[in-house]
Amino acid sequence: MGDLPTELTVGELSSRSGVAISALHFYERQGLITSRRTQGNQRRYRRDTLRRVALIRVAQRVGIPLAEIAVALEDLPSARPPTRQDWEHMSTRWRDQLDARIRELQKLRDNFTDCVGCGCLSIDRCPMANPDDRLGKLGSGPRRLLEGVGEAKRTAAEEVVRCSC
Repeated sequence: MGDLPTELTVGELSSRSGVAISALHFYERQGLITSRRTQGNQRRYRRDTLRRVALIRVAQRVGIPLAEIAVALEDLPSARPPTRQDWEHMSTRWRDQLDARIRELQKLRDNFTDCVGCGCLSIDRCPMANPDDRLGKLGSGPRRLLEGVGEAKRTAAEEVVRCSC
């Protein structure tokens, strides 16, 4: 790393990461990042905290809750900077979750201009895709966008409503 410092102040971490100091303090309270205290009680962050903060910000930007981010970060060592292998291990465990989220986002992108099964019946194809709001019997929310996401099995009513309109 040459002449670069191995530790950063909270201001330096904020400046380099583009994240407000208050957000960094929040991340620390949540256990997402750690610091040590100097004799003057100032926070010092290891330089590799920049990567953790970058991951947190990108994950938040695509809608991943902080609780899920925290679970993923638990795989990383706290006593030393993570190696490439550490990051790969974390990435592998998170891959299925990210792939599922990508499929959900693609489904939203591709189908939101069509009937989503929310019960509004305002789209011209809703009466064919969700006659008499039959999908409402299956639960709340946009049932056609939620299908296959955490659903255990399809009911006969759902199969009747599932059409290729």
